[in-house]
Amino acid sequence: MNADTQARDTQDSPSHATKQGLFRWFFKGYMRPQSPKLFGALFFMALEGSMLGALSYLIKPMFDSMLVAQQGQSVLWVSLAVLAVFFVRATSSYANRVLMTMLRQKTAAHLQKDLVAHVLTLDGAFFHKYPPGVLLERTRGDCQAASFQWGQIFSTFIKDVIGLLSLLIVAITIDWVWTLVVLVAAPLLAMPISRLQRLVRRNSREARESSSLVSNRLDEVFHGSTQIKLSGTEAREAERFGSAINTYVRNELRAVRGQAAIPSLIDFVAGLGFCAVLYFGAQEILAGEKSVGDFMAFFTAMGLVFEPARRLGNVSGIWQMAMASLERVHAIFEERPAITSPPVPTSLPTDPKAADVRLDNVQFSYTEAPVLRGTSFVAEAGKTTALVGASGAGKSTIFHLLTRLVDPSDGQITFGGVPTKSISLPELRDMFSVVSQDALLFDESIRDNILMGADVSDAQLNAALKAAHIDDFVSRLDHGLDTPAGPRGSALSGGQRQRVAIARAVLRDRPVLLLDEATSALDAQSEKIVQEALEKLSEGRTTIVIAHRLSTIRDADKIVVMDKGQVVDEGTHEELLARGGLYADLYRLQYADGRTVIDGSSLPASPDQLQDRSAEDGKGSGILAATSRMFGSVMGLFGRSRD
Repeated sequence: MNADTQARDTQDSPSHATKQGLFRWFFKGYMRPQSPKLFGALFFMALEGSMLGALSYLIKPMFDSMLVAQQGQSVLWVSLAVLAVFFVRATSSYANRVLMTMLRQKTAAHLQKDLVAHVLTLDGAFFHKYPPGVLLERTRGDCQAASFQWGQIFSTFIKDVIGLLSLLIVAITIDWVWTLVVLVAAPLLAMPISRLQRLVRRNSREARESSSLVSNRLDEVFHGSTQIKLSGTEAREAERFGSAINTYVRNELRAVRGQAAIPSLIDFVAGLGFCAVLYFGAQEILAGEKSVGDFMAFFTAMGLVFEPARRLGNVSGIWQMAMASLERVHAIFEERPAITSPPVPTSLPTDPKAADVRLDNVQFSYTEAPVLRGTSFVAEAGKTTALVGASGAGKSTIFHLLTRLVDPSDGQITFGGVPTKSISLPELRDMFSVVSQDALLFDESIRDNILMGADVSDAQLNAALKAAHIDDFVSRLDHGLDTPAGPRGSALSGGQRQRVAIARAVLRDRPVLLLDEATSALDAQSEKIVQEALEKLSEGRTTIVIAHRLSTIRDADKIVVMDKGQVVDEGTHEELLARGGLYADLYRLQYADGRTVIDGSSLPASPDQLQDRSAEDGKGSGILAATSRMFGSVMGLFGRSRD
C-alpha cells in the first residue's frame, strides 16, 4: 500500500465517535424508510430459523416411537409434521430472500442518489482530491457493498440466531449437561475472534481503497486510449494497471483470509465439544440412562447448530467489511463545500443586462504560486470586453471566479455593484451563458445536449440550431438531432461539439456571455458564420471573451491585456497598437511580416493591411514573407492552447 493510499485512508477514517454512530446513521437514513420490507423479512427469517429446532425435535419421536417401539400409528403424524416443517421453511425462505433483495437494492439506490447529489454541491478542490475513478468506486462499489453486506448481516443474524436458540432449547431439554460440554470451550474464541475482526476491518478498508485506485486507473486508460496509442505506451499502461490490480488482489485476499478464519475456529472448538458428547453420551445410552431417540435428537440438534454458528461467526467479518465501505461513503458525506450561498442573499440588480461586472484588486492562487496578483478591470454592461495575454496569465481563472467555481483570496468581484459572494449561487450562475474550448457533451442525443433540460418551443430550438450553424451537419445524420453524441461527445468532430455548445449558450440566453475561445475548433468558413452569430448574440448583453487569436476581438469595445496575473494595459484595438505595449507585441507575433519583426518598423493596424504589404513586397521578399507567415501560423496554433 503506497503512501498516497495510506494518507487517504488516514484522512477518510472516521473518529471513534463516528464509528459508533455509523450504523445508526445508515439505519435511520436508508433502512428505516424501508421498514415494512425489513420487518416482513425479519418475520420470515425468524420463522425459517425456528424450523431447524422443530426438525431436530421430531427426531426423538421418529426414533423412539417408529423405529425402536415400532408404533405404526405414529408414522402418519410424524411424516406430516416433517412435511409441514419443510413447507414452512421453503415458503419463509422465499419470502425473506425476495424482501431482502428489494431492501438491499432500494437502499443502495437511495444511498447512491444521495451521494451523487451531495458530490455535485462540492467545490473544485474536492474533485482534485478525489479523481473520477475513485468517486466511481465509492458511488457504485462501496454503496452497493455496504447495502449488500448489511442485508446479509440482517439475514444471517436474525435467521441463524433464532435457529441457534431453537436448537439449543431442544438440546437443553434433552440433556443440559451434554449441552454444557459442547459449549464449554466457546469463551476461548473471544480473544482470537476480536483480533481477527480488527484485521479484517483494516484489510477490507485497504482492499476498498485499492479497488478505487483500480477504477481510477481504468478511467484514465479508457479516456486516454488515443493518446496512449499515439505515444506507444500500451505496455507501460498495462503494467501500471497490472500493478494496481495486484495490490487490490493482495489486500482482498488478506481480508478474506481473516474472515474465513473465524468460522474455522468455531468448527475446531465445536469438534472438541462433539467428541466429548459422543464419548459421554454413548456411556449413558449403554447404561440405559438415555434412549436412542434422546441421543439422536441431541446429536441432530448439535449437528444443525454447526451451520448457523459458522455463519454467525462469519457475520463479524462481514460486519467489518460493511463498516469499511460505510466509512468510505460517510467520509464523502462529511465533505462540505467551501463555496456556499450566503445565509441572507442580496437581490440581483433589477436589470441584470444593465449591470457592470467589476474586479477590484482580486488575488487568487490554486497552490502557493499566485495566479492573479491584484487584478482590476470593469466589463461594462452591454459591451464586449476581451481578455488577452500569454498562457498562464490568469484569463480562465477569471471565468471561474465570476461564476464562483472558486473564490478570490483577496479583493472583490461585483455584479451591478452587488458583491458576487452576497448573491445566492443558483441566481448568480443563472446569469451566465458559457462557451469554452472544452465543449463538454454527455452520452445523450444531440438534442438533449443542446436543451440540457430546458423547455423551449421548436421555433426557439431551430433558431439556436441556425445561429450555431448546426443544421448544416445535423441534416446529414441518419437520426438528425436524435443522433447520440457518444461518450464525452466522441461521436462528433471537435467543430461539431463546439457548435453544440454554442447552440446551448444561444438557447440559454443569459445577461452575461462568457466565451473562452468559442470558435477555436471551427474551420475558417464555420468560424466566420459562428462568429457573426456570437456577435449578434452579444448585442445588448455583457460579453467577456478570452482570445488567443487576436483577429476575433479587434471589434471588442475594450481589450484587457494581462500578464502574470495582472492587468498591464487596456483599451481598444487601435489604442493598444498605438501604445506599442504587450498587445502590440502579441499582435506582431501573429500577423507581422518578416521586415517588421526584424527591424521593428511601423506596425500595421490590421491583418488586411499586412496582406496588402506582403503583396507589394514582390518576389525579392517572397521567401522572407513566406517564412514569416509560417511563423505566424505556428504562433497562432500555440495561441489556441488553454489559459
